[in-house]
Amino acid sequence: MADDPAAPVAADRALIDRYIDMLAVDRGAARNTLIAYRTDLEAASAATSGLACANVETLRALTGEWAGLAPSSLARKLSALRGFYAFLEEGEVRRDNPADALARPGLRRPLPRILTQKEVEGLFLVAEQRAEGDDAPFRHVRMLALLELLYGSGLRATELVSLPRNAVHPDRPFLILKGKGGRERLVPVSDRARAAIARWARHVPAGSVWLFPSGKAYLSRVRLFQMVRELGAAAGIASERLSPHVLRHAFATHLLSGGADLRALQTMLGHADIATTQIYTHVDSAHLVELVNRRHPLVDLRRERP
Repeated sequence: MADDPAAPVAADRALIDRYIDMLAVDRGAARNTLIAYRTDLEAASAATSGLACANVETLRALTGEWAGLAPSSLARKLSALRGFYAFLEEGEVRRDNPADALARPGLRRPLPRILTQKEVEGLFLVAEQRAEGDDAPFRHVRMLALLELLYGSGLRATELVSLPRNAVHPDRPFLILKGKGGRERLVPVSDRARAAIARWARHVPAGSVWLFPSGKAYLSRVRLFQMVRELGAAAGIASERLSPHVLRHAFATHLLSGGADLRALQTMLGHADIATTQIYTHVDSAHLVELVNRRHPLVDLRRERP
């Protein structure tokens, strides 16, 4: 009887399940990372007719088919492959890691899209006007609360929409949340944000465990994305320039411009590596030049010359 050609793929599926479980439990990988890695590995398994038994030539042919992908997507897929084979090697399923022979693509971190402070003020103006009055539609009251936390606290979209109902305490100027990789961090919450949340909380059903409920769960990231862009359109901001993550970038950029310490900013954003935070330093060149011209010791020396 001939070997079943589907057997290697079926065997891969069980190994992929174990690998994803390890990433979740031992390394605290974020849910979105787990989903992306599983999707990448299952697609690679189908394309190679079995990853566990694939050789270097097979993997090179596979990665050759990925040549047209964005650098970030390619890097993620290669990371999933390397991690999976390292897992197999450690578990003695394989004696080698064929992914080690694959070329590592250069990945330049893209510069974040930037909103000016005036544009952010325009967003708040529209949001506040829409939410004004005791009879304002609940969706506008919610949008103002979401905006306050996106820009005022720099939350990631997933962190924001999945906040528990009582995450923001009316008398506490911070909240503690678990972000990427299961890392906990302290996030500042302004007085105006707490006021907006308290107002929105009156619209939240009594039995909800979520601060921003929707259906049987919480507001989706896709819906948040749509809401932010709709608000931006009303404020005259082109849709391609605005997203929840752009507002997080604005939070970081404007704090840095105001003199925030890079290490403090790293903590507030929840970056594991300060190199990730340093991407924001490029946007503040005008402020840095002005700072050097005004504060550098050479300025005083030039003044003292006859």
